[in-house]
Amino acid sequence: MRVHGLTLREEGVDRVVPVRATTSCREIAESCGPVDLIIVLVKSFHTAEVIAQAACIVGDHTVVLSLQNGLGHEDILADSVGRNKVLAGKTYVGGVMLAPGHVSVGTRGKATYIGELDGALSERSERIATEFSAAGLKTQVSDNIVGTMWDKLLINVATGAVTGITGLTYGEMYRLADLQACAVAAVAEAMAVARAAGVRLSMADPIEAWIKAGAGLPFEFKTSMLQSLEKGSPTEIDFVNGAVVRQGVRFGVPTPVNLALVACMKGVERAMVLRNTACVAPAAS
Repeated sequence: MRVHGLTLREEGVDRVVPVRATTSCREIAESCGPVDLIIVLVKSFHTAEVIAQAACIVGDHTVVLSLQNGLGHEDILADSVGRNKVLAGKTYVGGVMLAPGHVSVGTRGKATYIGELDGALSERSERIATEFSAAGLKTQVSDNIVGTMWDKLLINVATGAVTGITGLTYGEMYRLADLQACAVAAVAEAMAVARAAGVRLSMADPIEAWIKAGAGLPFEFKTSMLQSLEKGSPTEIDFVNGAVVRQGVRFGVPTPVNLALVACMKGVERAMVLRNTACVAPAAS
């Protein structure tokens, strides 16, 4: 990307955006020192590792903003840099990597929300949202970011595990009524857990999450869980459906559908590991 820029494909048209890219926070520290904003968008299970690597660019006034899927990563970040430095957020903008430095984006009608963990409307949140929106990423400040995080969790609960288990794109998944019934049941459980936890949601009917999950996305679009599996990587199931199960236990709400989806995804991940191991095993002499 340093040499060729980042190529973005939207509605079948490619455009190239010049970027300054690096894989080393130390390189950033040496060139400009502490930064104003760190956006964390890695897979949730890498959160602790990357925020430790970013310690060299965290200063007194640095803000750490998570836009990750699922629940729990905001606490990991707070444990590392202090809760006062952490903003939480959710983005409904998605993408599929076609090749290194080449991404198909799904942004039409998709919003991004950020906010303080305590619900306060801060100047720093407003400033970041203004900068994002000016750059083309439509962003709003939320006074209920925990509720917003649960709203996004419902979207991921509706589609992530289902596509990971079946291997279907959004378009194919939305053709099957049985998959819709399973997804809506999982969302209903998550909503019951959220209500028990005192979380204020924007959705009242679980079917809303199913509808919103696929709105504006092309037929061939894939969830991040399915993309992870296709790359041979583990998924964020523990931070999505797994988070629903853990919170369900905490608040005494049964979550059998989500428990089954987690178990099936763990099976899919295990099968992937076994296949990959078999592929690299030496031939018997």
